[in-house]
Amino acid sequence: MNVGVPEQVWKSARKVRLLILDVDGVLTDGRIIMDHQGREIKAFDVRDGHGIKLLLRAGIEVAMLTGRSSAVVQKRADDLGVQRVRQGVYNKAEAFTEIAKQMGIRDDEACFVGDDLVDIPLLKKVGLPMVVADGVEEAKRFALYITRNPGGRGAVREVCDILLHAQGKWEEILRRYH
Repeated sequence: MNVGVPEQVWKSARKVRLLILDVDGVLTDGRIIMDHQGREIKAFDVRDGHGIKLLLRAGIEVAMLTGRSSAVVQKRADDLGVQRVRQGVYNKAEAFTEIAKQMGIRDDEACFVGDDLVDIPLLKKVGLPMVVADGVEEAKRFALYITRNPGGRGAVREVCDILLHAQGKWEEILRRYH
């Protein structure tokens, strides 16, 4: 699994106890679809969702932080079992600090996946900053790892797999399916 993943990423991934995800552009492809009544529709990748479930089963917590507010996001979080969801957040670094304090998590025990300018302060704060392949160049400058997959199309699963492999939990996961 470590093909193309820098050693520093593996080293940092071994410590991660919390994965924080942006939503639009990370868990989705960034498009916002609205119907004629203004209801929002988002498309989520099923493999990303399975990766999140695998992390949770392995004891790695997951949080979602998003600048927008949407009932769809809360529904997706509920479906996946993600309990820490903050919507309408402009300052993601501040929101992370609150979550980390509640959980007893140090900055170096957190991984954040973002895609845009608003994510830079949190990318600079966590121990394992990642940006999706189709994220903006300015955000990529602060990433320790840039995913091969774009947002909403397997980037989150890629991150989940890296964390599980780095922490030696992948074989245990596989046993459930063999």
